[in-house]
Amino acid sequence: MGLFANTPNGFREGKAIHHHELKLAYVSAALNAVIIGFSFLFVKIALESAAPMDILAWRFAVSFAALSLPVLLGKIRLNFRCRPMHRLLLLATLYPLGFFLFQTYGLQHAASAEAGILNAFTPVLILMMASVFLKESAGGLQWISIGLSTAGVVFIYWMKGSAIDLSNLTGILLLTGSCAAFAGYSVLARSMLKSFHPMELTWWMLGIGCIFFLAVSGIQHASDGTWNELFAPLGDFRFIVSVLYLGILSSLVTAFTANYALSRLQAAKAGVFANLSTVVSIAAGALILGETIEIYHLIGTFMIIAGVWGANRPWKRPSAQNHPA
Repeated sequence: MGLFANTPNGFREGKAIHHHELKLAYVSAALNAVIIGFSFLFVKIALESAAPMDILAWRFAVSFAALSLPVLLGKIRLNFRCRPMHRLLLLATLYPLGFFLFQTYGLQHAASAEAGILNAFTPVLILMMASVFLKESAGGLQWISIGLSTAGVVFIYWMKGSAIDLSNLTGILLLTGSCAAFAGYSVLARSMLKSFHPMELTWWMLGIGCIFFLAVSGIQHASDGTWNELFAPLGDFRFIVSVLYLGILSSLVTAFTANYALSRLQAAKAGVFANLSTVVSIAAGALILGETIEIYHLIGTFMIIAGVWGANRPWKRPSAQNHPA
């Protein structure tokens, strides 16, 4: 019997979320941040051999193939019949398409540090959008906590001498669009998970990403007559390892863990975990690259973790964690 066979969407509609499901949601959100925190190392390695769009094409091809195999073998059962396909298309347009396109072209005009600062405000956008579109209420402590977490990330970049350069307006706008796209995805996915299982959304997102980025990369190489450049990196073992990490862990696993967390947690509560990836990146840089950890790293880390904890502190009424009505 395949996975998700008991119910059409994998959920127990209208019932309170069990304690173990809530714990699993928090573990998923934390695991998501850890995987993304290490991603920068593998992106750096991959960029030594391939262009950004080619890396996106390969990572989503790997992720979609990896998830499609158990689907074809009947181990995972998906059902898209009589479902709102236009909402699925909108979801995939926001993430991964919009997020990665805005980010990729934004980084051609702005520094990665500016992207890091702007990304820190994504949980704030999610909180605002969830309040408007999902009617998810947020108390004063939650607003303050998410603000503290955001301030922790900004503080680390500021102490490193980074800042937003408004002369890079094009890059700033594109990177802001990337943050808005991810916030929009978080809110829309939270709503759609009433009728879809997290794995269904994950398979769809990866499939659209695979088709789109392979098409864009293929068209670019076809027009330039450089097909060999698309396949040449496959001869580099370090590139293959990087693409496997980015495809299986940083795309497939993170997409599923994000969707699972959103199915059990309020959008803002799940979204604020993204700032933990900065903490993981600092630790990874120290452990793997030998980078020095300064006092301001520790202060910023404390602010981020305290903010994540405060935003996810238990509600007085457990029913507030129920799946959205």
